[in-house]
Amino acid sequence: MTTTHADLIRSATQTLIDHVEELTALDQAIGDGDHGLNMRRGALAIQARLDDLATQSLNDALRAMGATCMSTIGGSSGPVFGTLLMTLGKELPDPPTAPALARAVDASIKALTRLGKAEVGQKTLLDVLDPVQKVLAAGGDELVPRVRACAFASADATAQMDAIRGRASFLGERALGHVDPGSRSMALIVSAICDSLDRQPAPAPAPTPSA
Repeated sequence: MTTTHADLIRSATQTLIDHVEELTALDQAIGDGDHGLNMRRGALAIQARLDDLATQSLNDALRAMGATCMSTIGGSSGPVFGTLLMTLGKELPDPPTAPALARAVDASIKALTRLGKAEVGQKTLLDVLDPVQKVLAAGGDELVPRVRACAFASADATAQMDAIRGRASFLGERALGHVDPGSRSMALIVSAICDSLDRQPAPAPAPTPSA
């Protein structure tokens, strides 16, 4: 059975719901402590629309999810994840390819940079999106597991970054040693999508030409 965009949405949103306590704990260390609950609220709102999203094109579904994030997720995460999804919805072809996804993620990084004036290396979800985009752009064998590994490693690496944007920036050196919650959410989403893609059945072998 081919993985549909509804399968990817279900997997990504459920992962955020399942990790609400982890995301909350990360944000309690360096932020308001509400990131996990905010992401769960947005995930539940998207799941409530899943039947409708399943009938839409990938692009329309992404834009609809972006609008839902903006209207339901509190704090800065609503505009950030909403802008990410809406930009992907604008830029991605349907069906997407890895090179096209790399270009769409690059466009999303630029849109988020304009939105929050943040840059790569400032302890935000850009520090997951940027290296993942580079892996996608490079392509090659075993792309899905490499993207998954890159997302998790990149999120973990934010623990050693100075926080320049957001509430964590007020903590100065005290933010060191703590993973950025938004980066962890981004890594969880990427991993959930990769897991769903990995569950796709392998293509049937080409028929052997008859003698």
